[in-house]
Amino acid sequence: MVDVNNFESIQIGLASPDKIRSWSRGEVKKPETINYRTLKPEKDGLFCERIFGPTKDYECSCGKYKRVHYKGIVCDRCGVEVTKSSVRRERMGHLELAAPVTHIWYFKGIPSRMGLILDMSPRSLEEIIYFASYVVTDAGDTPLEEKQLLTEREYRQYRHKYGTDFQADIGAEGVRTLLKNLDIQAEIDELKELLQTATGQKRSRAIRRLDILDAFNDSNNKPEWMILDVIPIIPPELRPMVQLEGGRFATSDLNDLYRRVINRNNRLKRLLDLNAPHIIVQNEKRMLQEAVDALVDNGRRGRAVTGPGNRPLKSLSHMLKGKQGRFRQNLLGKRVDYSGRSVIVVGPKLKMYQCGLPKEMALELFKPFVMRELVEREIANNIKNAKRKVERMDESVWNVLEDVIREHPVLLNRAPTLHRLGIQAFEPVLVEGKAIQLHPLACEAYNADFDGDQMAVHVPLSDEAQAEARILMLGAQNILNPKDGKPVVTPSQDMVLGNYYLTMEDNGKQGEGSRFSSVSEAIQAYQTGYVHLHTRVAIQTADLAHKPFTDEQRKQYLVTTVGKLIFNEIMPDEFPYLNEPSRVNLEEKTPDKYFLDYGTDIPKVISEMPLVKPFGKKDLGNIIAQVFKDFQVTETSKMLDRMKNLGYKYSTISGITVGIADISALEEKPVILEKAHAKVDKINATHRRGLITEDERYTKVIEVWNQAKDDIQEALKTSLDRKNNIFMMSDSGARGNISNFTQLAGMRGLMAAPSGEIMELPITSNFREGLSVLEMFISTHGARKGMTDTALKTADSGYLTRRLVDVAQDVIIREEDCGTKQGLTARAIKVGNEVIEPLIDRIIGRYARVTVRHPETDEVIVRENEIITEDKGRQIVDAGIEEVTIRSVFSCNTQHGVCKHCYGRNLATGREVEVGEAVGTIAAQSIGEPGTQLTMRTFHTGGVAGDDITQGLPRVQEIFEARHPKGQATITEVSGEVADITENAEERTKVVTIKGEVDTRSYEIPINARMKVEVGDVIERGDPLNEGSIDPKELLAVSDAETLKNYLLQEVQYAYRSQGVEIGDKHVEVMVRQMLRKVRVQDPGDTDILPGTMIDLHEFKERNKKALMSGGQPATARLVLLGITKASLETDSFLSAASFQETTRVLTDAAIRGKTDNLIGLKENVIIGKNIPAGTGMDIYSSIEPKSVGVVSENVYSINDQSEAIDEIEAVEED
Repeated sequence: MVDVNNFESIQIGLASPDKIRSWSRGEVKKPETINYRTLKPEKDGLFCERIFGPTKDYECSCGKYKRVHYKGIVCDRCGVEVTKSSVRRERMGHLELAAPVTHIWYFKGIPSRMGLILDMSPRSLEEIIYFASYVVTDAGDTPLEEKQLLTEREYRQYRHKYGTDFQADIGAEGVRTLLKNLDIQAEIDELKELLQTATGQKRSRAIRRLDILDAFNDSNNKPEWMILDVIPIIPPELRPMVQLEGGRFATSDLNDLYRRVINRNNRLKRLLDLNAPHIIVQNEKRMLQEAVDALVDNGRRGRAVTGPGNRPLKSLSHMLKGKQGRFRQNLLGKRVDYSGRSVIVVGPKLKMYQCGLPKEMALELFKPFVMRELVEREIANNIKNAKRKVERMDESVWNVLEDVIREHPVLLNRAPTLHRLGIQAFEPVLVEGKAIQLHPLACEAYNADFDGDQMAVHVPLSDEAQAEARILMLGAQNILNPKDGKPVVTPSQDMVLGNYYLTMEDNGKQGEGSRFSSVSEAIQAYQTGYVHLHTRVAIQTADLAHKPFTDEQRKQYLVTTVGKLIFNEIMPDEFPYLNEPSRVNLEEKTPDKYFLDYGTDIPKVISEMPLVKPFGKKDLGNIIAQVFKDFQVTETSKMLDRMKNLGYKYSTISGITVGIADISALEEKPVILEKAHAKVDKINATHRRGLITEDERYTKVIEVWNQAKDDIQEALKTSLDRKNNIFMMSDSGARGNISNFTQLAGMRGLMAAPSGEIMELPITSNFREGLSVLEMFISTHGARKGMTDTALKTADSGYLTRRLVDVAQDVIIREEDCGTKQGLTARAIKVGNEVIEPLIDRIIGRYARVTVRHPETDEVIVRENEIITEDKGRQIVDAGIEEVTIRSVFSCNTQHGVCKHCYGRNLATGREVEVGEAVGTIAAQSIGEPGTQLTMRTFHTGGVAGDDITQGLPRVQEIFEARHPKGQATITEVSGEVADITENAEERTKVVTIKGEVDTRSYEIPINARMKVEVGDVIERGDPLNEGSIDPKELLAVSDAETLKNYLLQEVQYAYRSQGVEIGDKHVEVMVRQMLRKVRVQDPGDTDILPGTMIDLHEFKERNKKALMSGGQPATARLVLLGITKASLETDSFLSAASFQETTRVLTDAAIRGKTDNLIGLKENVIIGKNIPAGTGMDIYSSIEPKSVGVVSENVYSINDQSEAIDEIEAVEED
């Protein structure tokens, strides 16, 4: 067997007849499969043992030789070689055809490859191949022309007239003769001359022909190999025949298709031997051609051949295509052993790095490990006995199992795996029952809940796999979300509620203003009921010795609550004492305002102090992020577990719940509604008098009702008591928000009709009062639309992720620094006056391209090629700097990837990115995963232009596919001044005239479009004249690549951030760069590129370099913007493209060109089963051996000793 890790590249080409014969172990002569009496394969049939190998291991067909010591002998009676039966998966046969046939891929594809080579239309070719017309292959001295078509009648007339002076042929033989007679080099020279003068349609056809002829010329493929004399027959185990109960057989469709070919071929041979009439032979040849077409690609031409029940048979092409095809079903996704799945339940007692694994499941998963251990401990005498013990679940196996699973991580996966946090490693803890227990903080990463979700478990077997699971994938490691670098393990629901309740303050609670000398004394007072959790008390700061207070503060009292004392106990020692959810308190120190000198009248001062807001979900997230930044993984994990325990404990103690009494009725509601009704009546009256249009009336009514709902919401906000249970739930971020409350206690508001339009009849009731029948039915539209949208969105979002992954899968961090001198000028992204993404978010974690100095003091803030940290970023913003030039993926010079400096910080770890990180895949997942949170369709507000531009998921797709946007804005092609805007009422347009320096241009814009420019404005080319989305291809045509890249980045960020989803810029940059990696050559200069060819940017630069070095003219080209689907198909790797979409087209093209796949990306390596060139699969890591680290006792954080493991790996690297 070939060692797959040893080869560098894989090539595809056309197979010559001799090549096919050389693959084969013998010719299949009969269409029989197996003998139905003996169930043995028929000799010379489709399953023949002599050709394909024995059906039983080391046993010939007749049974003369059995057992392994006859290995390699060929039986003299039946001719079968004695060997393993698995050779039936690899040995091929062949079939010699009595007449040549064409390969349908090359004749029928678009464009028809044969048609291009011969310069004939596919229709003419079809007539020849299917025996409708003759073709002149050699005109001789006759007035006929070569490649002229003749009907049967004309052929007979000319034969009669000219005898054998000309040659004409029919069927695939005729086409083969034409292909054989073709002089490729002469055709190429002729076409190159033609290109000098030709234009339009003629030129583009000539370029297409030249392209394909060049391909044949360069690839050592011969055009006549597109015609088949021999058909290869794939190994029988790949088209199996299995016996069903009841004695019937199920067989692969391919066997039926092969049988038709063999039957027709044998019949044709017999007819030829018998010298049958010409017309009968021709008909048989045509049927043979059709049979081979069906075998190769059933249904491509004419009606598909059907099997029982009118089901089209699956041909060889169908075996490769689509989700169920070979590529996607078996090569890119395989089923694995040592796996199990079960329902998940919550495991509140687990630590961050643990999961609960049902005992029986664990026993089955770790069976071989347990068996080995049983034998080693001499609990079982041999493996067979050990297996019996495990299967009977003997008492002795459980203790062994406990020891086997200790320190052996397992992987948990929840489908759909939308991002890399969908698979994490945990250390198993054996639990009773049959459900897997999951740590509550891991739910957000998996998007799991406990309403019946299931998860799969996988066991990493080798030492390397275990080391990677532990170091790279442990649940406690995955604290940050790769998409934005924010913590993904923020507590939710009751954990938030408990911590919120714990950190609340209240006036006048028992014991307010008490003084305590120590923390333990204060807690004792709480336990004995002397003070409440929310009571504000004073404590001697000196007792909090482990907290970082200033010397001054240590001599004072600290005003805090018992709850906050308990809350601060869970934080790492060096972390500031948290007394309020402010940035200063988090990052620097506890504010001075909470400290009182000894001898102050404490109760009085406290009663005058304002109450401090408790810690909500967002604040907890900020705390986690800050702890992670200061203390790294282990401390953060421990703190998270303690935070979780506190949350559960105090949400229970608080006894917060919801009853109807919590929803108080709003007194102002009838007044607000009455006013709104009056306004609507007035608007309708104005409309009846013809003073406003129907559209205006509708819009105004909608506005009135929306305003009424907002007024009610505001009134509710002010009327709510801060201790109201529902208010606490929504304010803490545990569940629900103010608009839910408005629907409970205020009014439900306007609803959308099925068409997407908003109905002007509002629902004025709320859920507490109950809805009327009509209102109930109006609101069902919205509910149903919500459900359908979610279902559609999930599928759309998943498909978007698949396309994104495909286009960026080969983007890997390949080197330290590419040394580019270019960069990206980052400034805050604004739409109108609204800041979508502030400057600080764009520059943190990136390398500065140029030194940044303070504009006033001129001191250096960040040096060139230095990473911008949070502190530096804040200094830059505080200094009033509005733009910074940073290193960017856009301008990286690394081929097939990105360098560390252009990428910057890895958002998932908060540290600099490593060489080998698959940043393309991470970018794709980061953009695709939140896709489900975006809205599906736009709400139509009754035909107001400008509001109907696409948003949400469809907008993201529109950008990445580089489509013409809906609601398109007109952009100017000249820079200059807006000279004039006139309305043309008849054509319902406005004409905008722009006076440039050289010429003046006018643009027509729809009359109801909202203008972005006024007369006298000075504008640059590429600027939009009206509101709407710009067509990126138009923008590229009139301005430079830089403008386009910035525009695309800004639009994607707007689409996501306007829905509250944050994504790191660098992910979008990776994607946009992949869309702009091709150029179209305009003038080839002295290079050998064809004009009009699309070619990779790096390759183009290389070719130009060569031309310049040899003193020639370089080629000129324009950058091309490709949508992600198109960009995936245009990739240099044919394996990656074929496994994405349009499999047959990609393979046809690759075979003709004799393409070589250099296995650069991830997909191509997965397909052939080689280590992927990312992470530990990169060459630089290949020499490292994992060493097992000593076993650690259970109470330590399992990852504690990882630092040692990592140090050891680094030490090995240095060796």
